[in-house]
Amino acid sequence: MRAGLLEPGRTALVLVDLQERFAPAIEGWEQIVERAAILARAATLIGVPVVVTEQYPKGLGPTVGPIAEALPGFEPLVKTSFPATGAEGFDLGGRDQAVLCGVETHVCVQQSALELLDRGVAVQLAVDATGSRHAVDRDAALSRMEMAGVVPTTAEAVGFELLGSADADGFREFQGMIR
Repeated sequence: MRAGLLEPGRTALVLVDLQERFAPAIEGWEQIVERAAILARAATLIGVPVVVTEQYPKGLGPTVGPIAEALPGFEPLVKTSFPATGAEGFDLGGRDQAVLCGVETHVCVQQSALELLDRGVAVQLAVDATGSRHAVDRDAALSRMEMAGVVPTTAEAVGFELLGSADADGFREFQGMIR
């Protein structure tokens, strides 16, 4: 299913495995986390539910600080399956649109996106907030997901799309996040 315009009442944000141990290995890590944190803050501002997963946190550590700070009191869903959808308690709350970001693009993010598509969810991927250890893996996954129906986007585009208008509540606050 291809995604049209994102609507706050239909959209959920899924942050996949943005954990400490990935930091030294993922190309562009700091930008990925910065853009994911913008997504998390924007979703909270606009009233979009946020799902956070952690892949085997005993080995890969907790969700990184900037994400935790953007989502005070969040409860990550712990998983060992690669797709986020395999985490116990995974639920989009009836939303039929999802924005994904996280790591690794070619493993957990890709499998999450494909599984959500199979469930009839329209998926957009914030490409500036996802990464892999190797560019070739990321590039192949982005291509495969797009061919499957995942729509590439960016954190900034998601925020503006969910706001819909310069006179929307939260517009000025969102502008401050991206400057």
